[in-house]
Amino acid sequence: MLDVQQARRDTPGCFERVFLDSAGSSLPPTPVVDTVVAHLRREAEIGGYAAAAERLDDLAGVKTSLGRLFGVDASSVALSDSASRAWTSFFYAVPLEPGDRILLSQAEYAANAVAALQRARATGARVEVVPSDDTGRIDLEALHDLLDERVKLVSVVHAPTNGGLVNPVREVSDAAHAVGALVLLDACQSVGQLPVSVPELDVDALSGTGRKWLRGPRGTGFLHVRPRLIADLEPAAIDLHSATWTSPDTYELAPDASRFEMWEADVAARLGLGAAVDYLLDLGVDAVVEAIAYRAEHTRDGLGRIPGVTVHDRGAPLDGHDRGAPLDGHDRGAPLSGIVSFTVDGMEPTAVRDALAAQSITVTVSSRSSTLLDMSQRKLDAVVRASPHYFVSPADVDRFLVAVRTLAQ
Repeated sequence: MLDVQQARRDTPGCFERVFLDSAGSSLPPTPVVDTVVAHLRREAEIGGYAAAAERLDDLAGVKTSLGRLFGVDASSVALSDSASRAWTSFFYAVPLEPGDRILLSQAEYAANAVAALQRARATGARVEVVPSDDTGRIDLEALHDLLDERVKLVSVVHAPTNGGLVNPVREVSDAAHAVGALVLLDACQSVGQLPVSVPELDVDALSGTGRKWLRGPRGTGFLHVRPRLIADLEPAAIDLHSATWTSPDTYELAPDASRFEMWEADVAARLGLGAAVDYLLDLGVDAVVEAIAYRAEHTRDGLGRIPGVTVHDRGAPLDGHDRGAPLDGHDRGAPLSGIVSFTVDGMEPTAVRDALAAQSITVTVSSRSSTLLDMSQRKLDAVVRASPHYFVSPADVDRFLVAVRTLAQ
């Protein structure tokens, strides 16, 4: 069982407000903050290079911890400054030629989509979209119809940013690999709140961030690349860390995933990322997943009971479900994520966000531009997004629901 009271004691900010934005930038626990601050103080004492040299083993341990979390070897993990940087460093390394095809999901995130469009324009490749099924998940039947030997890469957003949907990653991987395509998983919103096992999902690359559900510092990201692919991929940008200058006109790329890294980095933040991953591993991933699912269900179910409030989450568990009735085990055809999206009749989502902020309740707004295809299809300009982490108490959720009910009235 998760010790929620200890988790709350490790999160002083959760006593000052109802914090429901872990899908944006979560509240880091005290051990993470202490790790970052301590290293910054050490840099002030002896300088950044010397301070980093003292922590070489700990920096290597960040990759080891991420490897444990994903079920992979540390040598297949690269550290970055964001999920987008990690995603693009792999994507731009995949060779593309005129006529090659890139498949995106209907719920694709804007950062991935614009990179794919830019790369297609530069290489003559084509970007195509895999439709969603009636539940909002990737339509596997449509995917099979689209796949052929010209498809070089399939991008999958594990948990989209604008609602509780969770995509069927393993099924996508199996279908894509059957035609020789690579699968790039955007795990930005899933790592830290859902089980993410690379061997089980069988993806070729995975990108993510530290600042969301992992509760790490901003300015941190990570990339896993399937080991057998690394030697055949050359990143679009390299430096003296990712490659060695071997002669006046030659260089040699690093043999492992560090070829996707750059020399300069926020060492304190990376140590904080390692502390955040270790904190999660110590709590137990299964316990954290269960706690977040419970809080999200509490939030989603409570919002569904408020007249004038519409819950916009998609996914199999809500298919055919009466939003005014509690969810139970029989309703779950597939898991929903900890992201809950909704609107209040007669109020702009930004107005809802600001009214809640005035009551020390933190939510955010997900706009159409961030998931253009999905939101346009559903004729939504924006939704309010609530994302309760395990340190959010049931009383916090109830306080939030009372506040939303008052706004709706």
